[in-house]
Amino acid sequence: MSAGGHIGHSPPPFFKRGPAPLAQLTLFVSFALLLLVADLRYGTLEPTRLMIATLLWPVQKAVLLPVEGANDAGSYFANLTSLQQENAELRKRQLAQANLLLRQAHLDNENLRLRALLEMQEKLDVPARAADILYAARDPFSRRIVVDRGSAHEVELGQAVIDDLGVIGQVTRVFPLTSEVTLLTDKNQAIPVQVGRNGLRAILAGAGSGTMELKFLPANADVQPGDTLVTSGLDGIYLPGLPVARVTSIDRNNSFSFARIECVPLAGVERHGQVLVLGKRRILPMPEEAEDAVKKPTMGRKARAAALKSH
Repeated sequence: MSAGGHIGHSPPPFFKRGPAPLAQLTLFVSFALLLLVADLRYGTLEPTRLMIATLLWPVQKAVLLPVEGANDAGSYFANLTSLQQENAELRKRQLAQANLLLRQAHLDNENLRLRALLEMQEKLDVPARAADILYAARDPFSRRIVVDRGSAHEVELGQAVIDDLGVIGQVTRVFPLTSEVTLLTDKNQAIPVQVGRNGLRAILAGAGSGTMELKFLPANADVQPGDTLVTSGLDGIYLPGLPVARVTSIDRNNSFSFARIECVPLAGVERHGQVLVLGKRRILPMPEEAEDAVKKPTMGRKARAAALKSH
């Protein structure tokens, strides 16, 4: 036999041929079936499975990190947009609620003042009508306001205007639907008052700067800081006893004939928005005896002389 033929039909001596492939396949299939039956019946591979799962858990987490990161990033931006929209809605609601609260507080204060005006109206013995202050006069050197009641509402010149705390002024001009009220603090306004403590009568005039001054009182007049001034009713316009002002300071300089007495109004002269316009004072009927005395004719000089001669 030649050397070429020997080499082509015989493997080299340094290679070892194992079992046949069919035998290997049969062996592995049988072993796999044996493991399946053993695991299914006795749970033989459960510890091995748990150990492999434990060893592969870090690898699984590392593989899932990009996916989880992408999901978290998407959720973050979605939640951020949702929160921004929710915050914007909450801000709008907060502004709306704040506006409602402010309006509610304003309405509560206005209701309290209206109740106080109604109580004041019930205490008075003259007709009164409520009015709202529309605006202040444009003249910066005067203290005047315009109210929404005029001649169509039976408002007349000279009527007193008060609020729930006291007198604030007097009607000086009347239009069909509005009226102009001169406040007590105006320089051209004066009102007869008396000291509530001792009944001392005086004239209270406006100073033009939110204050008032008692006029023509001597330096030794019995007036003290803190005294309350009320209307005396001598002018026939203001009802007697209405609160007007409070004495704040007194300058008793002997070099002047009169004391300088400054006062501040008790009523909301330049603050409140609702007032009462008082009607005319009622004239009380005269007693019968006084009425008879007025109607009884007086005796002349001749009648008196004849009466004296007869005696």
